[in-house]
Amino acid sequence: MSVAFDVRVDPPYPVRIGPGVAADVAAYVPGDAAILEDANVATPHGDAVAAALEAAGRRVVRLPIEPGEVSKSVATWESLLRRLAQVPFDRSVTIVAVGGGVTGDLAGFVAATYLRGVAWVNVPTSLLAMADAAIGGKTGLDLPEGKNLVGAFWQPRAVLMDVGALATLPDAAFREGLVEVAKHGLLADAALLEAVLDGTFGPDADAAAWTRWVAASVRVKADVVAADARETGGARATLNLGHTVGHALEAASGHALTHGEAVAWGLLYAAHLTHLHLHPETDGRDAARRLVRRVAPSPPPDVAWSDLQAYLRRDKKNRGGRIRWVMAPRPGAARVVEDVPAAVQEAAWEAFVEDVATLRDVRAVDRPERDGGA
Repeated sequence: MSVAFDVRVDPPYPVRIGPGVAADVAAYVPGDAAILEDANVATPHGDAVAAALEAAGRRVVRLPIEPGEVSKSVATWESLLRRLAQVPFDRSVTIVAVGGGVTGDLAGFVAATYLRGVAWVNVPTSLLAMADAAIGGKTGLDLPEGKNLVGAFWQPRAVLMDVGALATLPDAAFREGLVEVAKHGLLADAALLEAVLDGTFGPDADAAAWTRWVAASVRVKADVVAADARETGGARATLNLGHTVGHALEAASGHALTHGEAVAWGLLYAAHLTHLHLHPETDGRDAARRLVRRVAPSPPPDVAWSDLQAYLRRDKKNRGGRIRWVMAPRPGAARVVEDVPAAVQEAAWEAFVEDVATLRDVRAVDRPERDGGA
């Protein structure tokens, strides 16, 4: 069983979701291939992609990168460009990303900038990447001053989401990916949100269920991207629900918090801010608390609201020095809000801190880790 549909940008590109779809990678790589792979997934995922390409007669060069956010750097980007030039590869090369969100962000930016732009194919191996980062064509690098401050919009030729890779994920990594799935549920799909919160979509589901729920999450993002491919309107900014404070916490922790953990806490803050600013009839704070309990993130750094301001001021959604907050009082009603008084922002932080104190023991929840990695 697999699901296929196009992301309706210009030009459109296919997304295929299901067990075994990565074996068809050669159909999207007409010539030479440079596989940019997270070293943690070189075996078995990188091996399988390389074997499929070589069996189809493609010349393959494999470029492993160090796992984690550290690889989204100017230094790593330069090193990869020089490796490509030393082969040398011409404009007919296709960059194939095999790994999680970091790998896709980096590979896409390498593709966007090598010889002024070459094709790339994304083969995400983590739930976090499948549910979110692999769709939309956002590529980029981090700077010491903040995440994703260097980048380009560069759409892939195809995205192949082999849900069989999810079986190799440690439980903590699977739960991290569930955060972005839940975010898409909060934005537009109440059934998807509930599937995360009640455990229907989890590491113990089968391949058919993984395919169904990953596809539901991807469709939410794909629809938003199609409406606002380059984030020139307000629609695409709503995908950053939970990310404003989430990115700030991630940076303030020195990336000790993973992206998914930080966004989980960011969604809880966003729920408090939405409640205080919009006074919605549908209160999203309980869902956010349930999500934190479900994914059991590490506690956020113990920082004051004033200490987060430098990070918040660098948020990519900001316009004219004003922070643009994403609020989702209920699925289907997300919007970007600029006129949030500073006192309300700080009051939401105080309520958030009280919740964190109550939820600090979430790591004690008994969820045995599984072996493996992606």
